[in-house]
Amino acid sequence: MSQEDHIELFILKNAVITRDLRTAFNVNRIGNTRGALEAQADSLVADYLRQVDFETLAAAERMSEFYKLFYALENDIRELIEATMLESSGNEWWKTCVPQVVRDNVQKNYDREAAEGLPPRSDRLIDYTTFGELGEIVKDNWDVFSGMFSNATRNRVLRVINRLNLVRGPIAHCNFLPEEEAIRLKLATRDWYKLME
Repeated sequence: MSQEDHIELFILKNAVITRDLRTAFNVNRIGNTRGALEAQADSLVADYLRQVDFETLAAAERMSEFYKLFYALENDIRELIEATMLESSGNEWWKTCVPQVVRDNVQKNYDREAAEGLPPRSDRLIDYTTFGELGEIVKDNWDVFSGMFSNATRNRVLRVINRLNLVRGPIAHCNFLPEEEAIRLKLATRDWYKLME
């Protein structure tokens, strides 16, 4: 695939992503995602949440901004990896191009959730990866991804992924993100997208 084809694919993906993000953050759509059963379940916890102190609820509201940002970013990266690998290696890309350690961990995650009787979170195995494992897929398939990161070295791309992974920890584990870390998250997110310009 030529660099021009990579650029054209990148532009097309970004147009779709932008459209999808606008749709996802549309207030009407978000407001209508709750089913009747979930709305009823909200009433089961409402009284308990009134017991939570104001500072904790205010921090939760603040942290929701970072969760939304990272949710969009991480899933955008998953889409990018899957689309790129499908195009370069076909439908068997997961078996032939993903490091064995990543595939093993994904299988453990899938099996653990299935053993607990949880409904599958996805029909795509990439959705069972950790964020760090996404970096491992990029690293092991750098020859495929290098064209879309034409202005960056492999090490630079992996450093940005590592920075994002570090700042993801407090978000994923319900810890408050201090202002300097919030800035670091936003800068690292910008850095990720600038890698592909």
